[in-house]
Amino acid sequence: MNNHARRRIGRRISFWLVVLMILALSGVILYARWAGTGPPAVPSTEVRSGDFIDYIELRGEITVGSSTMISAPYNAGDLQILRLVRDGTQVRAGDVVVEFDPSTLRRTADQSRAALKQVEAEVARLNAQQRLADEQVLTEIMSARFGLERAQLDASTRDVISAIENEKNLLAVGKAEQKLRELEAKSESRRTATEADMVGIIRRRDKARADLEQAERNLAALILTSPMDGMITLLPNSRTRTNILGGTTPVFKEGDRIWAGAAIAEIPDMSTIRAVAPVSEAERGRISVGQPVTLHIEAVPDKEHKGVIGEVSPLAKADYTTYPIRKSFDVVVTLDNPDARLRAGMTATFRIEIERLPDSIVVPPAAVFEKGGRLVAYVLEGNAYRERPVSLARRGRNQLMLSSGLKPGDRIALQDPTLSEQEK
Repeated sequence: MNNHARRRIGRRISFWLVVLMILALSGVILYARWAGTGPPAVPSTEVRSGDFIDYIELRGEITVGSSTMISAPYNAGDLQILRLVRDGTQVRAGDVVVEFDPSTLRRTADQSRAALKQVEAEVARLNAQQRLADEQVLTEIMSARFGLERAQLDASTRDVISAIENEKNLLAVGKAEQKLRELEAKSESRRTATEADMVGIIRRRDKARADLEQAERNLAALILTSPMDGMITLLPNSRTRTNILGGTTPVFKEGDRIWAGAAIAEIPDMSTIRAVAPVSEAERGRISVGQPVTLHIEAVPDKEHKGVIGEVSPLAKADYTTYPIRKSFDVVVTLDNPDARLRAGMTATFRIEIERLPDSIVVPPAAVFEKGGRLVAYVLEGNAYRERPVSLARRGRNQLMLSSGLKPGDRIALQDPTLSEQEK
């Protein structure tokens, strides 16, 4: 093969290589253009058929139906907490929960004890005086009786003495009798006066003894023990509230002053555990006994707790911690199989199921848009989202139920694909 032929073959090969490169580049450009015509990059979801659930969300807390109160004694006066167990402490029956400062009551008991000793000394002194007076009067009476007997003996000899002597003897008898009567009357009068004095002193002694016994009972009441096994829940001290509206009320603590009968702590009966939340007047009519409830408890976040509404309060209560003052009704939820970790006072979110409609077309609220007074959804058809009118049947908190316009399996946009990036 000559050089001319070789050059011709080389030019042909170069030509076809250039053609192939041009075709390849054109294919790449066409593919890129075709790929760029895909659907807009907006979040989307698939239409499904399922249960439409209309519910109300409330905020409340875990409570108990009954509890045992631990209160300050009523007769001990103003007290100060010396020792107090921590909130949430597990105790057994007989464990010390609260101990008050005994210094004031101890002084009162010492004063009552000293007063009782003083009155008892007065009783002993009066008894001794009475015994001495009785012995003295008894001696005088015995002497008077002896004088009377001697005068009577002298008067009995009137047959052998003169009339004058006999008259003297009779006068002596009269005087002896008078003296005996006076001594007996004096003894009775002194006894009556002494008994009256003794009654007054005994009353003072009894009062001093009662005061001492009360002081000792008050001292014994300064140590409050748990009447049962359980967990201690400290109660708010209303005297330490920060302000009237919206202020916090801290629980009792060591050093707080206590008034008579103040409820300091309680031991909840965990067998009566329940959940309570306030519902507004506007939502009250939608709630009824028996509706299912799902609770999310912040302190036990790893599970959902189920229950049903067991009671709805017929009376409204005013909330003075807010302004304007609001009225609400308490909703009581009975828990199914309460978790052992639940404690009174834990915060909970209530999801009360008002209505459940099965086999419904449900979509998120973000999937329906208002365009020109109509409700529409954007359905993915091929590589583009197409506007489609929809009809709304029910509106829930996190769901919309549609009566027409979409079917299960449709993929719909959760953002308006017709808006630019700046408008989204």
